[in-house]
Amino acid sequence: MKLNILLINPWIYDFAAFNLWSRPLGLLKVAEYLSSFDTELFFIDCTGSVGTKKYGTGKYRSEVVEKGAFLMEIPRTYKRYGISVEEFAERIKGVMPVDLVFMTSGMSYWYPGVQKATEIVRDLLGDVPVILGGIYATLYPEHASRSSGADLIYHGPLNESINFAVNTFGFRLKRKRERIPYYKLNLCQSYPFVPVLTSTGCPFRCSYCASKLLAETYKRRPPDEVVKEVREFREKGVRDFAFYDDALLVDSEHHIKPILRAIGLHCPGTRFHTPNGLHARFVDQELSKLMKNSNFRSIRLGLETVDGNRQKATGDKVSNQDMERALAYLKKEGFSKKEIGVYLMYGLPGQHLEDVKDGINFLKTLGVNIYLTEFSPIRGTQSWSELVQKGVIHDRLDPLLTNNTVFSYLYSGYDPGNIKTMKLEVKKYNT
Repeated sequence: MKLNILLINPWIYDFAAFNLWSRPLGLLKVAEYLSSFDTELFFIDCTGSVGTKKYGTGKYRSEVVEKGAFLMEIPRTYKRYGISVEEFAERIKGVMPVDLVFMTSGMSYWYPGVQKATEIVRDLLGDVPVILGGIYATLYPEHASRSSGADLIYHGPLNESINFAVNTFGFRLKRKRERIPYYKLNLCQSYPFVPVLTSTGCPFRCSYCASKLLAETYKRRPPDEVVKEVREFREKGVRDFAFYDDALLVDSEHHIKPILRAIGLHCPGTRFHTPNGLHARFVDQELSKLMKNSNFRSIRLGLETVDGNRQKATGDKVSNQDMERALAYLKKEGFSKKEIGVYLMYGLPGQHLEDVKDGINFLKTLGVNIYLTEFSPIRGTQSWSELVQKGVIHDRLDPLLTNNTVFSYLYSGYDPGNIKTMKLEVKKYNT
């Protein structure tokens, strides 16, 4: 019997959200895996309503929602980002009957979106089993089990254990054909861009990062496989591609450089973007030239802090000298200020605001755009343990309170007025 399986990417619930080439890659990989079995797959992306701007990025449609008790102290408007509830319900009705639902989850503090989606699934599909995976399910399996409404919590990366999850509900996956790469499923054909993941995991272990928690090992795809994927998307008319790796430039001689050489030859008319912060340490003259020849338009580098001691304590992945050298190479190849941005973090455990201001002044001297990012504590990381030990938070902190906006307001110790002034200064400089 062919299984009718519905895959759902739920809404974002947050104080702010912007689509920076975001798509549910994990859920699409589940679709790719399931495609080799006797299944009929349907896909609903609740975040699929976007007003497209430059290079395919854009603002999500949004609707104001109640904050709930945990968030009442935050003087910001709380919203649900994505399609309307009514559209979601109609799209479910359009694919009924359904045997099984796979739902992903993004940031842990977006779990109200999971709850709302599951609630509507229950209303329309009754006791159809719901399997929840993704970031929230992996980092907070106990909370997800109690609060999400899902029948089974699948935590960790995709592997053959997904068969066991399906078998739990009395279904059997019957292999029927070769696996179909997710881009051939046409599940997201309306998107004007495609994120590309050439590797999973990261060889670094930064104190604030969840990469090791989500993928224990660092694994890379063969370069020719990545190039083939980009070429096939390009043949379908896609022009903008965003690399979403955590460590795209590691061992560049055997990975990203061969990829870019081949792309330059076989994928004309493409534009590339790197929304995740690249490791400045691995940027050299040849790589900068390859990036220019491959038509990179949005380059983001990760600095986080200019304090040398804090750089070492948080992972030792970059130094100020690494950043200066990388930017010199990129600018020599003709990349402009509007094309290069550097992430600078504030709110790290023990970080004074003066450290952030020093970082702003440092980056101003280098002539690049500055992207301030609010620290968000992630359970299981070194930074989380440090905050718990210092009594700033407790280990059972509700995921809602790990939201970067919430954490900055309630726990960072910064004056909100000073933060606002600093952001306005950076915004003025960037423009």
